[in-house]
Amino acid sequence: MKLNHYIIGVFAALSLASCSDKMDYHEYKVDGADYIKEMFSRTGGLITTIYQNLDSDFGNYSGAMLSSATDESAYSHPGNQVEDFYNGAWGPTNAKGSLWTSCYQGISYCNLFLDEFVGLTFPDYRLDVDYLKEMYQYNNYQWEARWARAYFYFLLVRQYGDVPLKVHNMDAAEANALPRTSAEEIFKFIDSECEAIKDTIIKDYNNLGNMAMSMTESGRANNLAVLALRARAALYHASPLFNPTNDKELWHQAALRAMECINACKARSMNLVSDYMSLFQSDNYKDTKEIIFARRQNGTSTNNNFEKYNFPIGMENAGGGNCPTQNLVDAFEMTNGKAITDADSGYDPQNPYANRDKRLSWIVAVNGEQWPNANPKPLELYYGGANAAPITYASTTGYYLKKYCNPSTVIGATGANAFYHNWVVFRLAEMYLNLAEAMLNYTGSGYATSDGLPMSAAAALNVVRTRAGQPNIEEGLSAAAFKQKVENERFVELAFEGHRFYDVRRWKEAPQYLTNIRKMDIRLNADSTFTYTPGKLEQRQWDDKMYFFPIPQSEIQKAGSLTQNPGW
Repeated sequence: MKLNHYIIGVFAALSLASCSDKMDYHEYKVDGADYIKEMFSRTGGLITTIYQNLDSDFGNYSGAMLSSATDESAYSHPGNQVEDFYNGAWGPTNAKGSLWTSCYQGISYCNLFLDEFVGLTFPDYRLDVDYLKEMYQYNNYQWEARWARAYFYFLLVRQYGDVPLKVHNMDAAEANALPRTSAEEIFKFIDSECEAIKDTIIKDYNNLGNMAMSMTESGRANNLAVLALRARAALYHASPLFNPTNDKELWHQAALRAMECINACKARSMNLVSDYMSLFQSDNYKDTKEIIFARRQNGTSTNNNFEKYNFPIGMENAGGGNCPTQNLVDAFEMTNGKAITDADSGYDPQNPYANRDKRLSWIVAVNGEQWPNANPKPLELYYGGANAAPITYASTTGYYLKKYCNPSTVIGATGANAFYHNWVVFRLAEMYLNLAEAMLNYTGSGYATSDGLPMSAAAALNVVRTRAGQPNIEEGLSAAAFKQKVENERFVELAFEGHRFYDVRRWKEAPQYLTNIRKMDIRLNADSTFTYTPGKLEQRQWDDKMYFFPIPQSEIQKAGSLTQNPGW
């Protein structure tokens, strides 16, 4: 754990927003608590430091995303550390423990603020023209800190199960003596924190009335971020990994939490935007319709690293990167709503991308497609093509990634440019998917409603499917068949957003999904047609101990009260 009583010698951000609508990270050395208490801007810097500890995944494993440890993608550079998740190299001494460190550092900052920097009045600045506005914002910081602390604990419980619960600022010896608190209690803590702050944290930073500052604060958590965290945490709490007895009341609470968030979004005139791809582009921080909260990546800095990692081999400076699998591509239905395995679907194996769910073309780049803008000709993903094997680091699956890549990015030496990258943490579509899953498991039917829950699982799924132009879920599906629809819908809609790795774990279905990874082999024929042959890319290892991460051995050694997760 990161265990400082005071922040000494760290860098805190003092300017919290800029005219570009994005949190601005300026560095300033902080020498102690008294220094921070002198000025409103310095306390704000501490809060912004907390935001910097939030998670994102634009290639955390030297370019590889966590998706490449799942059936979503395969990373085209062999030997990348993401392979440790499935090749047997993962363990307590190679624990992939960066999240443990960043979360407990964030929690320490939150506790520090809540214990020592709440209730300040900044008397030397009472005559400033913006004093009341600054105090209004300052008084909200405590709710932001409590939201962030609850969010960090969600990340920890999702990944480790039982974890130490640290809710006050303490020195290293005190913190290291803390035992692990049960996942049940961690989930209860998250829920109670969200309940406590949901009506006090600022609701809309773009509608502050007389308290509005000259600069907007769209990068901060508002009450919808609180409700979204509460809904997601409740869904995990109800899931088989944490709910082995299938307590229906946990599913009931998960449905209520999701419905509460959806209703609050509707009251603010939010809905699913028609342009799905815009949700993952450089200016997505401007979206006020579907995105509930996005994590600002690198402050106001633009970069093209993600595109360099993932643009097709054959382009100058392109890395190939996180290549969507055939597993994912097969999950996209036909436009008639039928799976490609359905004999009546109309699927043509030799014209495999025709008449498919629009989301396929929004997420995955396929053979013959012009992608990205700077690529001079259509993608050649057949063997021997300009963007394919046997070129080193070419796609191993027959596909390249579009999602989160800005198609206007130029990564070559001439005319290179760069854009913002903002990680979507919560969006409204996820809340509908959460509601669908919770309602199915609570009611036992995809079509039932309940008191206070007027939207069935089918109705919730249909909201998401309608945006993609897909027909409504058919009537009369069994609970088991409907469950497959729910899981498939999450797979395609939330692809590459960091959900898949944890979804298959909380469902306790990892062996079903994560072991057999498939690709598409494409060959150019003499008559300029193509032969498409799907097949196996690799067989990956799975052990049930991997439902939770190992706790880093270094943490266990310095904190004698910690015990290791089973099997590790």
